[in-house]
Amino acid sequence: MSRHTDAQAGKALEPRKRTLDIVHAGLKRRQAREKRFRFYGMLAIFSGVTFLTLLFVSIVSNGYSAFAQTYIKLDIDFDAAEIDPEGTRDPQTLRRANYGGLLKQSLRASFPEVDDRRSKRALYRLVSNGADLTLRQMVLDDPDIIGTQRSVWVPADDEIDMFVKGHIDRDLPEADRRVKDNQIAWLDQLRDADRVEKRFNTTFFTAGDSRDPEMAGIRGAVMGSLLTLIVTLLLSFPIGVAAAVYLEEFAPRNRWTDLIEVNINNLAAVPSIVFGLLGLAVFINFFGLPRSAPLVGGLVLTLMTLPTIIIASRAALKSVPPSIREAALGIGASPMQTIFYHVLPLAMPGMLTGTIIGMAQALGESAPLLMIGMVAFIVDVPTGVFDPATVLPVQIFLWADSPERAFVERTSAAIMVLLGFLVLMNALAVVLRRRFERRW
Repeated sequence: MSRHTDAQAGKALEPRKRTLDIVHAGLKRRQAREKRFRFYGMLAIFSGVTFLTLLFVSIVSNGYSAFAQTYIKLDIDFDAAEIDPEGTRDPQTLRRANYGGLLKQSLRASFPEVDDRRSKRALYRLVSNGADLTLRQMVLDDPDIIGTQRSVWVPADDEIDMFVKGHIDRDLPEADRRVKDNQIAWLDQLRDADRVEKRFNTTFFTAGDSRDPEMAGIRGAVMGSLLTLIVTLLLSFPIGVAAAVYLEEFAPRNRWTDLIEVNINNLAAVPSIVFGLLGLAVFINFFGLPRSAPLVGGLVLTLMTLPTIIIASRAALKSVPPSIREAALGIGASPMQTIFYHVLPLAMPGMLTGTIIGMAQALGESAPLLMIGMVAFIVDVPTGVFDPATVLPVQIFLWADSPERAFVERTSAAIMVLLGFLVLMNALAVVLRRRFERRW
């Protein structure tokens, strides 16, 4: 009897064992899939960080040397007969003087053995084509130096600068490098006399664009970006906030407002070059505004950033609890007073965060600005929104297309500056959000 009972109990347990086996097998498969998913996620993060690190290392390794510039010390004879033969000290006369001739005369005096024309041309290429601007500025700042001899540090030519920085190998055959053997010999003599040194490249931050890499700077592009962003901020922030307030607080819920919301969301995904084409057709061709001006650039970037600001502002308004509105209305405030005195102050941190992110996006844009002519070669630093200007991303684009080796390092250095601005703007957005955002 007991054996029969045990057999029946064993038969009853067999389905349970099979079920448990199936459950355990399925659990093991799920756990294995979860481990694989975690591995793939970690692999994706590691790959992203690795590629980002390689990108930053490549940019920094190519661009850090642009923050230094090679200078050569020359004894310049500020000959009065050459600079101001009439002795009037007229600024126009001083500006038109042949300062390049003074440089050549100093180089010939330093190397009197150089007598043939080809060697002289090679000798003159030791210093920058813009070195005469240094002498001219010295004379304009202090005309009393006319008739005296001064030791002046002038910028070296970009090829000489690359050689001093080690970007050109002196062990290569002469035919395979831009710096010739006689130039290397002259440079070695100047080094032995302590007349060659590297200094911090202030020109990179204080000058506008130039055909000569050693004289090129980002000040013009930075000012153009600043003026463009000011126009963008002054237009996009009030318009974006007003549109968000109306759509979120006052607009009736019907198919027209639904259509507007859908279009705003779609505009946020439109390629930026489309806004450039729109700006070219409307602001330049129709309204006749000047090409390559920060005003037009700001108008185009306003159109591009408005969807981002409107969406962020609406999300900030939605995050304010309805009880705030109900309490204000309950004590007799009008809907307008409720919005402006109670809801907007609480939503403003989120709105500012979205605006800063939109401005950071606008700062890094180049495609729409290329379409409105901000790709022009601009030497002068702009002082107003109507002056011809370029922006930092477009300046990087122009330098990247230049064949000179020295522009490679300046391109990377400009990218480092642009990334620095973007990091600061995004960090500011994070700080504002954490400092003023409220948890409900």
